[in-house]
Amino acid sequence: LSVPSWSSVSLVGAAPGYPLAKKRHTLEYLRSLPHLRMRTNTLASVARARSSASLAVHGYFGGRGFLSVHTPLLTSSDCEGAGEVFGVDTDLFGTDVGLTVSGQLAAEVAATSVGACYTFGPTFRAENSNTRKHLCEFWMVEPEIPFCDAAGAMDSCEGMVKHVVGKVWEERGDDMRFFTKFYDKGLEEKKDMILEKEFRRVSYTEAVEAVQEEVKKDPSKWQYPDLKWGDDLQTEHERFIAEVLSSGVPTFVYDWPMSIKPFYMKCNPDGRTVAAFDLLVPEIGELAGGSQREDDYDTLISRMEGMDLKEYEWYTDLRKYGTVPHSGYGVGFERLVGYLTGMENIRDVNAFPRVPGSADL
Repeated sequence: LSVPSWSSVSLVGAAPGYPLAKKRHTLEYLRSLPHLRMRTNTLASVARARSSASLAVHGYFGGRGFLSVHTPLLTSSDCEGAGEVFGVDTDLFGTDVGLTVSGQLAAEVAATSVGACYTFGPTFRAENSNTRKHLCEFWMVEPEIPFCDAAGAMDSCEGMVKHVVGKVWEERGDDMRFFTKFYDKGLEEKKDMILEKEFRRVSYTEAVEAVQEEVKKDPSKWQYPDLKWGDDLQTEHERFIAEVLSSGVPTFVYDWPMSIKPFYMKCNPDGRTVAAFDLLVPEIGELAGGSQREDDYDTLISRMEGMDLKEYEWYTDLRKYGTVPHSGYGVGFERLVGYLTGMENIRDVNAFPRVPGSADL
C-alpha cells in the first residue's frame, strides 16, 4: 500500500491472527485468500501491470480510430459452436439464453456498419478444465476490421501485442523488474525480442510437418505423437513450434483445416482450409486466434449445415444485405498478462479467478 508521506504514522487497528505472515507464501496458498492476496508484493504488481495492459489495449485501438463497442454478455448465440455455454435459468427472454463465449459476432454488426471496432470484456466457458491456462470467466480483446484480410489481421494483432508489452514496461518498470527477479529471469530479453523482431508466420501444413519430423526422433517424449494433417494442435505441439522451431519468437500459424474451425471463417480457394490463424508463444501456446470472416452469403449458408439458421438469421443478414471483406481476432487478456509478466498460472493474473469448484467472492 502506497502512502504519500511518513510524517505521521499511527496504528489504526490491530490485525490479530493475520494470515499473511512476513514470509514468502506460495501462490497456491495465496489463491485460498482471494480477498487478501492483492496485499502481497506479487499480486499487487500483477494488478498494476494488468491495469497498464488494459489501458494500453484501449490506447492502441483508440489511437487508430477504432470504435469501442460494448457487446452483450447475455446472448442466444454460441459463437464457437462448442456447446460450452453457461445457461441462464430464466423465461424472461422467451428463448434460451446463456453467457457469451465471444463478442465477435456482435462486433461484426458494428464493423460492417460504422467501421473498425473492438470489444474488450468478460467472456465465459462452462469447461471443466483445471489446467493453468483455463478460467471459466476471462477477458477477451476482440477487434473487427472491415476491408481487411487475414494477413492484415495478423499485422494488427502483432502491433497490438508489441504496443501492450512496450507500454507495460514503460509504465511499470519497477513491477516488471520484480517479476524478472522472482519469476522469470528472461523477461527483459523476452521484451526486447517481442519489440525488435518480426513475428514468424508458418502455414498449418508446414507446422504439422515440422512436428511430425521432430516426433520421429523420439515418439516416447510426446503425449500426442500421432499428429496428422487435419488434427488440432495440442499444447505440446504449439510450444514446440513457438519455443523450438521459432526459437522463442511469437509465431502465427495460418491456413487451418476447414473441418476443425468454426463456420464463420473464410474458405480458401483450395476448398479444404480456411483463412484462419493462431498466434503461438512460448510457455503458453495459443495467445490469440483470428480469421478473415466468410463474406459470401451462399458459402456461409452451406457452412452452417445442421445449425438453426433461423437463430442466426440476423448474422447471415449481414451478408445478405450487403457486406465487405472483413477480418478479426481474439486475444485472451489473462494469457497476455501472464506472458508479459512471467506468471505461469492464469489464476494469478485474474484477481478473482472463476474455475471449477471455486467462485469465491
